[in-house]
Amino acid sequence: MRARELREQTENELQQLLRERRDDLVAFRMQMVTGVVDNVRAAREARRDIARIKTLLRERELQAAREAK
Repeated sequence: MRARELREQTENELQQLLRERRDDLVAFRMQMVTGVVDNVRAAREARRDIARIKTLLRERELQAAREAK
């Protein structure tokens, strides 16, 4: 997912997407253990998406704190 697409989403949507991507990562790890991995890049993509989402959430948090001052 691109950062531009993520910036257009609300905070609740980002939180939901974060939960989904974390669940995807857990599912991928389970597939690795059982040896039934379809897409080996899925873990990397999930980790990067998680990082992007967390970065955007933190930026919004800092922006809200600046505006509150």
